[in-house]
Amino acid sequence: MAAALLANVLYSTGFVLEKRALAALPEVDIHRPARLLRLVLGSPLWIGGSLALAAGFGAQLAVYRTLPIAAAQGIFVSGLVLLVLLSSRLLGEQTTGRERYALGAILLALLMVVLSLREGTDTVSRSAPAPLVLTVCLPSLSLGVWLYGAAERRSKHRHRMPTTGVEYGVAVGLLYGVSSLAIKGVSSYLTTSDPGGAVVGLLRSPYPYLLLFTGAFGLVMSQAALQRCRASLIVPVCTTVTSLFTAVLGTLAFGEALPHEPVRLALRLAGTALAVSVLLAMPKHDDTAPQPPIGAKELTPP
Repeated sequence: MAAALLANVLYSTGFVLEKRALAALPEVDIHRPARLLRLVLGSPLWIGGSLALAAGFGAQLAVYRTLPIAAAQGIFVSGLVLLVLLSSRLLGEQTTGRERYALGAILLALLMVVLSLREGTDTVSRSAPAPLVLTVCLPSLSLGVWLYGAAERRSKHRHRMPTTGVEYGVAVGLLYGVSSLAIKGVSSYLTTSDPGGAVVGLLRSPYPYLLLFTGAFGLVMSQAALQRCRASLIVPVCTTVTSLFTAVLGTLAFGEALPHEPVRLALRLAGTALAVSVLLAMPKHDDTAPQPPIGAKELTPP
């Protein structure tokens, strides 16, 4: 629990620092990844945010060794509240009433998932068949990259309303969902009894290569999305997709069985369905018009 809460703080802080750094940088483009990396690596604030996110991944490794996947995701998503507060205080972002209700419903949905857990009866799996992991992950990676490309193409249309970033959040969330499963897989190789054999076994598994792919593509895609959209919306959407993906498909892939009791099973399934429904109902366009600078005179027609 302590590691999960620490991961929440590190993730929220990291995203907010990166968003603040990106606001001061020229526009980044996913089609020019070398330029993007050069820009962000020249920002000490961005580097601080990325180090916080890296530390969050380290805390996540500890969590997956001691908690079932579904329970871990429920705790991770509770960090959305901290993220929204930091975005409001440090970035000046304001969420709409509809978005606040949506965030509340998402938290309720994942609370239902957590309530479906029972200590001592939920198993913590250590491994999953590599073919099954690849069957789950490869189509998800393809779908995430395709969704992001489609959102990019739509954003270039003239006279299009400003996007809230829901499409970007879903796309990046799928990549981070695969990354989360890879972290779960890597955690199963952490041992002190035979470190040499553990390293060889890890390199023979698909997990480090999935981490490399999602790390590289996720970095480029998430930075461009963060610069264009509000962190207070895109990060919760991304986190929710990641958590649902990991909780549902990760539970199946790693063989962590669903509850047998009707009440616990209903809570878990209803929570998942509610979160998906909220995501589908969230606004796709940003209707809030930018406010003029303080002291600027309003121009009126003659």
